[in-house]
Amino acid sequence: MDKDILSIANEWLAGNYDEQTKAEVRKMIADGGDELIDSFYKELEFGTGGLRGIMGAGPNRMNKYTVGMTTQGLANWLKNKFTGDISVAIAYDCRNNNTFFSDICANVLSANGIKVYQFDALRPTPELSFAVRELDCQAGIVITASHNPKEYNGYKVYGEDGAQLISPDDKNVIAEVRKINSINDVKFDGNKGLIETIDNSMDENYVEEIRKRSLNPELISKHKNIGIVYTPIHGTGVELIPMALRKFGFENIINVAEQDVVDGNFPTVKSPNPEEPAALEMAIEKAKATNADLVMASDPDADRVGIAYRDSNNEFQLLNGNQTATLLFYYVLNQWKAKGKITGNEYIVKTVVTTELLSDIAQSFGVKTYDVLTGFKYIAQIIREQEGKSEFILGGEESYGYLIGDFVRDKDAVASCCFIAETYAWAVENGKTIEDLLSDIYKEFGFYYETLKSVVRKGKSGAEEISAMMDNFRNNPPTTINNSAVVKVNDFQKQLSYNKQNNTESNIDLPSSNVIQYFTADGSKITMRPSGTEPKIKFYFGVKGELDNATEYNTVKGNLYSKIEDIIKDLGI
Repeated sequence: MDKDILSIANEWLAGNYDEQTKAEVRKMIADGGDELIDSFYKELEFGTGGLRGIMGAGPNRMNKYTVGMTTQGLANWLKNKFTGDISVAIAYDCRNNNTFFSDICANVLSANGIKVYQFDALRPTPELSFAVRELDCQAGIVITASHNPKEYNGYKVYGEDGAQLISPDDKNVIAEVRKINSINDVKFDGNKGLIETIDNSMDENYVEEIRKRSLNPELISKHKNIGIVYTPIHGTGVELIPMALRKFGFENIINVAEQDVVDGNFPTVKSPNPEEPAALEMAIEKAKATNADLVMASDPDADRVGIAYRDSNNEFQLLNGNQTATLLFYYVLNQWKAKGKITGNEYIVKTVVTTELLSDIAQSFGVKTYDVLTGFKYIAQIIREQEGKSEFILGGEESYGYLIGDFVRDKDAVASCCFIAETYAWAVENGKTIEDLLSDIYKEFGFYYETLKSVVRKGKSGAEEISAMMDNFRNNPPTTINNSAVVKVNDFQKQLSYNKQNNTESNIDLPSSNVIQYFTADGSKITMRPSGTEPKIKFYFGVKGELDNATEYNTVKGNLYSKIEDIIKDLGI
């Protein structure tokens, strides 16, 4: 048994923790297995999605005490940073212990003299971002583990602009948390007089802001009976997304009754992740039974959305995150140009792991592209930096998250569902299917095809293995990949780009991050990045081909898929 880990566990047994927690710690010590190590070998830290972990006892778990200490640290940071009245908005999703953790946050903040606005029931994460701005709060908290499995929960912190915290604020919050030497330093006894409930009037304001940005309400009216099957996968989109779609003008919204049940155990799916095909199976079956045209599925906190569409063979096809972004960006930019809204001072934002096709599309419409690190907080950072200088149109990332307009500062499945439905209506108006629209885009810009592969390595030993893998990719880059020369390597941790053709290097003007990219002579892009919130390393693959005729769509797609498989084999992943 590791003496340091056992020492920390014994501190929990001796400390002012409740008996249920101590019983759980005693059991882990008695078992002496990996659970004890995983629970106590480190403290939960902020990653790209905030604080996230398995629920249970220990400093590396989501529980009353880790949430309480983090919130106390947040309270101390807020009181150091701001003078005068301070307020914080709190929301939560459908997960187990959602209201329990939300109440802990509200009690700790109010005990520190901070005004709290707490939603009266579960709400989408993007609505929390909206509420922070609407209520002029200095911060926001949402209790969510996004699309993680049921044993997880999480804690996202938002700044006064409605965006997730970035450096130095996130580091300063953690620094304040680390100053708390004991749970006795946490003020758990709340001041009910400082806690105010947020009711459904915020829903109405939020949805109205989305509706005002519709680009073609007359077109929607013409195609209002498009059949749309929507599932919240037991999560927070259950009320707001159908409400927003109807506000946009779509009338034929079909629910998946079994998945409208709010349940943190996610009983109808293995994983509540709309990136996983299995998560959309029930919705697709409902679409087949009702002759619907489009399927939408949001994750538990309704910031990501998965899409399926009926193709020309009357079969449903899934779109990946890059394809949905491609359609959405092309439609919105096309309509901005058609309506004379592009002046040359507009921009989009995407992450470095997202398809380069978005940059090509934006350039064709005279719109600038900003590339940022993975995490929507970096997209929000660009919006903040460009306020008053240029106009943000939309942003997106390959992991099924998109943002239209800047009234929210995080990815937004509620608005995305509305605009994806509007994009579909536009395609129908022009006599096209989704596949036709994609084919048109690929014929004009090239057939971009991307996939993601994740390698999971759990626990302390897994973290060490992931670190070793990244060190190897960083220090021993290949000279060729799949018989194509590696022409450039981007090392975002060192903030350097290496041109292998002329042996030169240049600076990368982005924050340091443990991300490595290889670019090959044939236009392929391979990115390696450890997840900031899960025990895995993610590999992003992007390749490009030419599509001369729509009839060759499946052939070219198959060839590009095979090419990625060859790259994976060559890298030994």
